[in-house]
Amino acid sequence: KTLTTKLFEETDLLIAQEFMPTEFDWRVGVLDGEPLFVCQYQMARGHWQIIKHGPNGAREGGFRTLSVAETPAAVVEAALAAARAIGAGLYGVDLKETAKGVAVIEVNDNPNVEHGVEDLVAKDELWARLLQWFVKRIDA
Repeated sequence: KTLTTKLFEETDLLIAQEFMPTEFDWRVGVLDGEPLFVCQYQMARGHWQIIKHGPNGAREGGFRTLSVAETPAAVVEAALAAARAIGAGLYGVDLKETAKGVAVIEVNDNPNVEHGVEDLVAKDELWARLLQWFVKRIDA
């Protein structure tokens, strides 16, 4: 049997993604179609993912939080287009930037927003925007 034949025994849908090794992944937080934050998540040392799980626990790469203004426009534009295609909500769009261009890896509908990570640039403004968004939705 081929691998796909074997896999289709357990599922009706297969999704394949090109292997694109990079030093980091971009994450653009998008709130109601507008950028909320931008982070680079570095790959774990000696690994191709941001987290390397092993017998002694997990090892993570670092992160770098950037302003939207200092982020390449192609990264922000791709993230906004991907999020807007889904709807007006809170999303974390993961992207890779290679010599071939910017590729959307996934759109998370429940993105991490951690104090001291994603809020390093926007600080309290990020939390105020999020709170206002939730209050508006609760009032509606």
